[in-house]
Amino acid sequence: MSHRLSKITTRTGDAGDTGLGDGSRVPKDAPRIQALGDVDELNSAIGLILAEDVPAGAREALLQVQQDLFDLGGELCIPGHRMVGAAQVARLEALTAEHNAALAPLKEFILPGGTRAAAAAHLARTVCRRAERSVVALGREERVGEPLRQYLNRLSDLLFVLGRVCNRSAGRDDVLWQHERKT
Repeated sequence: MSHRLSKITTRTGDAGDTGLGDGSRVPKDAPRIQALGDVDELNSAIGLILAEDVPAGAREALLQVQQDLFDLGGELCIPGHRMVGAAQVARLEALTAEHNAALAPLKEFILPGGTRAAAAAHLARTVCRRAERSVVALGREERVGEPLRQYLNRLSDLLFVLGRVCNRSAGRDDVLWQHERKT
């Protein structure tokens, strides 16, 4: 691995195509590359959450998610390769249930906001939804492992809950949508 990324500028993509992990080349605007880019952006958005003061349990969960997302990207980069499975999906479901159990039930919709960490979690949630749409679109053209879609779907739920956890940890309330506000 130490020599794998020693040359960053390769010029191999100057014509508008890029290499996949199996050695094949595809256009940079191919659905597979769109999905890869959205997953990469999601991982970066989670990095922004981690740059904030987040509760230890949330931090631990998000660090594992970043590792999973790198695996998920690897699976997208090598058509036919499988790295994400039911175990990762089940772990997200358990984490979501665990973190949500400590929160008051919602009676209203909430808006993204409160603390910077909570707002970052909500932003990551929206990026996650886009990544999920990209993987679904790719799946219409090529075979994509079902756990990839499931993982991204569950991750958006976890990010929503962790946004609430970040607000609660900081002593802040969720920002409620005021559906009957006067305009």
